[in-house]
Amino acid sequence: MKGSFLFIVIFLALAVATGIYYTILPQFVRDAGPVVIMLIALLIIIVTLIVERMLSLKKAQGREALAVYLRKVQQAVHAGDVDGAIQLSDKQRGSLAAVIGAGLRRYKEVANLSDRKAAMDEVKQAIEEATLLEVPILEKNLVAMSTIASIATMVGLFGTVIGMIRAFYSLGSGGGTPDPQQLSLAISEALINTAGGIGAGIIAIVAYNYFTTKVDGFTYMIDEASQSIVDSLARRRTAFGK
Repeated sequence: MKGSFLFIVIFLALAVATGIYYTILPQFVRDAGPVVIMLIALLIIIVTLIVERMLSLKKAQGREALAVYLRKVQQAVHAGDVDGAIQLSDKQRGSLAAVIGAGLRRYKEVANLSDRKAAMDEVKQAIEEATLLEVPILEKNLVAMSTIASIATMVGLFGTVIGMIRAFYSLGSGGGTPDPQQLSLAISEALINTAGGIGAGIIAIVAYNYFTTKVDGFTYMIDEASQSIVDSLARRRTAFGK
């Protein structure tokens, strides 16, 4: 599914970029050559990935504010209402709720075990397994962002080199009198591609760093919240024997 999404985005980005190149862009930008199409496509792809990540991370947070959800779950656990805590997790949805819900369900399954340490180890294992399933969802398409950040400037540099080749060709093919117009067009092509590559690279780098920070913070929150729930379950089991 992930590969199909990226393939569709890339295909549509190239199609839209080609249409923009031939219908919307001014002539002096089109004179920069077909490399501009690739740069426009990269910009479209990174903007699409930014929107997709924003929507996905918002969905991963769940319906209510995380602080409100955690407070309700803690209150339910302290009251011994594990079923109520599970219902809160099902209603909340999102990555954090999925992880905590998995731990609560496993706790309910092993609540009657006489070995308390073994029971809590089962809960921790369920939480770790759920976390391993949720983290890739949070990190989805970050590799694509990193790739675009790396290649955007290289694509721009490629266009720059082509423009400079044309510039020197115009110098060498004029029989001692270079054509100023051809020389200017070639230099303009080089500069437009350079600007496009740098612009796309900057956007991709900023987006990648932003979402990486967001994912790291969200993952840390999942670890802290799940550990808090485990501690609450362990204290209740020690105090009440269940």
